[in-house]
Amino acid sequence: MSKEVLNEVAIWQSVLGEIELTVSRATFATWFKQTELLRLDEGRAVVGVANIFAKQQLQSKFNSQLIAVMHKVGTDVVSIDYVIQSARPRRAASPAASQDKQPRQTAPDTSRSPSADRPAPSRNTTGGLNERYTFDTFIVGSSNDLAFAASQAAAKHPGSRYNPLFIYGGVGLGKTHLIQAVGNEIRRHQPDTKVVYVTCETFVNDFLDHVRFKKKGFADRYRGADVLIVDDMQFIAGKEKTQEEFFHTFNALHQANKQIILSSDKPPKSIPTLEERLSSRFEMGMTVDMQLPDFETRCAILQTKAGSLEITLERDTVEYIATNVQTNIRELEGALNKLLTYCEMSGAAPDVQTASGLIGNIKSSRPHHLTAKQIVERTAKHFQIDTKEITGPRRDKHIVMPRQIAMYLLRSELHLSFPRIAAELGRKDHTTAIHSVEKIEKSIKLDIITRQQVSTIRERLYG
Repeated sequence: MSKEVLNEVAIWQSVLGEIELTVSRATFATWFKQTELLRLDEGRAVVGVANIFAKQQLQSKFNSQLIAVMHKVGTDVVSIDYVIQSARPRRAASPAASQDKQPRQTAPDTSRSPSADRPAPSRNTTGGLNERYTFDTFIVGSSNDLAFAASQAAAKHPGSRYNPLFIYGGVGLGKTHLIQAVGNEIRRHQPDTKVVYVTCETFVNDFLDHVRFKKKGFADRYRGADVLIVDDMQFIAGKEKTQEEFFHTFNALHQANKQIILSSDKPPKSIPTLEERLSSRFEMGMTVDMQLPDFETRCAILQTKAGSLEITLERDTVEYIATNVQTNIRELEGALNKLLTYCEMSGAAPDVQTASGLIGNIKSSRPHHLTAKQIVERTAKHFQIDTKEITGPRRDKHIVMPRQIAMYLLRSELHLSFPRIAAELGRKDHTTAIHSVEKIEKSIKLDIITRQQVSTIRERLYG
């Protein structure tokens, strides 16, 4: 690698390091992480980006900030060109992937191409894994970045970092993709590792066959695994004998320092009739939830999905779909598939007009125009306080938290400015809104109760 290229890599790592300190984790992961400084010449920089939507977002929203940061790190850049290079391997990892400070940062670099440095294929079977489910194809946002970071850490240190790893959340949020990505990443680096992925239903049926028909191989399959991944653990509810067997399987693997990864639509304590001894074991490692994707994540998912089909969507079309389909990733991709299929058959353009005609029925059961008043009222109702208390001057603890959550939702759902948020909540100083939004963003990462409260309110806004 030439000295000039090395210099460009170092400059861009410095730029990304500065940017990461000023934007949210979700914003950095979505728009900045998979970028690269390709050229720097006479005041003009050329930056490689992953897709058209990232290009549009960086040009319209972050261009001046990037130029200012590039000046700060010692360049004389006056303009930046953004070039789409989704299929090209990156020269170097971003600081988020190369530093070693947090779980997300210690994880393997996901900015490189999926085939980079891949070991020779193993003779091992895939263990039930879908090879398309990888970290590279998983879209990270504020709704899932903690689960993503924990999954990467488990993949890098199987059996020791987070064991068991228990991921839960509603349907269609990407749990299956993420837990299989762990298995695929482990097998990519350790091809001889025995990874077993099954749904809970499959585990139950295998156990019943073992009991009823004396079918052999049950214990060897599950207790002989180096990594056991079980999806939809909520279906073990009410099955006493199966729970007992899973308890013994869990113990055997855990004591041998084998990695266990589980998913469910609810946390362990909320799975009905789940034995206490199993619930406590599920929670002894890392338990993390996945929430509804926010607006930026929904946009990124749509653009990435379209890009994988070699289709370019205009920004207004992406934003229209992302605004009107807010339940889960599965429904979001379903709306996109419906649009693209119709356009392929009819010859119509995949624009806003076509999209509005096709997905209007999807949004019919939700508020057509979500308002600030609705968000404040729903937040107040959730916390069983009066709306006037949220907008009033009192600073009692039982009022301050709901007020901060309302401000966070006004920002995340309606994208209101901080002065506007302050005005809606009866505050004179918009710095209060900035502080409140930042505090809730931080609490969502660290506090499971806050995450659940925000998720519940959001679901009821669109339910």
